[in-house]
Formats: sequence, structure tokens, C-alpha cells
Amino acid sequence: MIVAAPAEHHFPVAAACLKAGKHVLIEKPIAATLEEAQALAALASENGCVLQVGHLLRYSSEHKAISERIGKPLYIEATRIAPFKPRGTDVSVILDLMIHDLDLVLSLVDSPIDSIDAVGVAVSSDHEDISNARVRFANGCVASISASRISLKTERKMRVFSEEGYLSADFVQQELTMIGRKRGMPLPGTGGFRREALRWKDCDCLAAEHDAFAASCLDGAPILVDAEAGIRALDAAIRVKASMDDTRARMELSGLIGEH
Repeated sequence: MIVAAPAEHHFPVAAACLKAGKHVLIEKPIAATLEEAQALAALASENGCVLQVGHLLRYSSEHKAISERIGKPLYIEATRIAPFKPRGTDVSVILDLMIHDLDLVLSLVDSPIDSIDAVGVAVSSDHEDISNARVRFANGCVASISASRISLKTERKMRVFSEEGYLSADFVQQELTMIGRKRGMPLPGTGGFRREALRWKDCDCLAAEHDAFAASCLDGAPILVDAEAGIRALDAAIRVKASMDDTRARMELSGLIGEH
């Protein structure tokens, strides 16, 4: 079963399917709350069902290119901006756009989140349309993630500073540059560093996601984006929203912004 309803309906629909013994592919976010997400994970386990979360970019060429080159990131910058579209405004830009990069960052950083400092504002909808979050991990890695859905152009970029080197990716232009020691052409005078430049081709991420779901259901293949990954991304998004609300409350208290 594929659950692609609005987020607030994910739990009742997916829970009914899992209780009936049906495997479920559920769109991101996994649920509206952590309690609902954890309940779905428990139901899947109890009923021996596959529960896969639709974080589509995990099946993309860009994710493969980055994850093959980066193992120990130290600092990450991610930007995702797009023109305004009415679709998706039933939730904040955090759950609409930023959650994609939250999931990508979490897939690269093998460490718990230590703290989050976030700001955001609603401009064209009832929820935040612009947001920036600074995420600190227990291992020392820091990620700065920005998202906007009221921009004049589409931009999706990521820069990663890591023990392996420096990586810059432009997801719109489908270009990646890596400065490291293992791949690419030698850079004279840099003490052994090399520069790799590559382009990737579009792949049908949705087809890849569905193929992976079918393989997990029929052949017992490992679930690439399981309930645990979905819960981790949702938890991060909820913590970004909580930090954003706390920042706004402190600014209102100090008189820096007016109350809404």
C-alpha cells in the first residue's frame, strides 16, 4: 500500500493498513507527531510488515554521488529555495522542503543531534515560508540548513567540508566538485590534493523507490529508508520548529518583533 495523503492523515491510514498485514510505503514525513511515528513502527514490527518512508532523494543520483565520497563530514551547508506554490502550504517550509535536506544531512552524519538553533517567518501562508537551522551533532559536526518557498528562482546546493576533503554540489545544474586526495586530477602545489569534477544524469527516483519497496516486500531486501530513518528526520524537523518558536518568543519578549 502507498500512503500519499496529507501528513495529518498518515497515521490513521497507515495504521489501518499495517493492522491488516499490508506492507506500507508512506510519504514523508512519516507522521504528524513522533508518537504517531513510533506507533507505526511498532505496528509494522508486530505484524511483520515492511514500513518504508518516502524520502525520495535517498534514491537519487546526487545522494549516491555525495555518500560515495563523504564519510566523515565536519561542516555542511545546504540551501533549498523555490518559487511559491500553493501545494504544500498546509505545513511549514520545514516539513515541505527543509526535511529533504535534514534527511540527507542525517544520512551523512552518524551521530545524534546535540542542539538546534533555528529562525523562520511566515510570509505568504499561515506557516513558516523561510527558515534557517543550525544543527550541532554530538561528534562536533555542524550543519547550516536554509529553506525558502517564496524565492524568485529554484536553487538547491550543498557544500561539505569533511575529513575526506571539500565537496560542492549543485543539484539543479547536476554538477559536483570534490577537492580531496583520492579522486580526480592532481592540483600542483597543494601537497597531494586532487580535483574531481563530474555531472550526473537524472534518474527516475520514484521508480527506484518503488522498486526498492517491491524488493523489500517480495524478497526481504533491506529497507533503505525505514521507520527509524523517518522518525529521525521527523524528530529533527520538530526540533527545528520548536527552536524557531523559542527564538520568536524571546524576540517578542525583548520587543525586537511584534506579537502576531
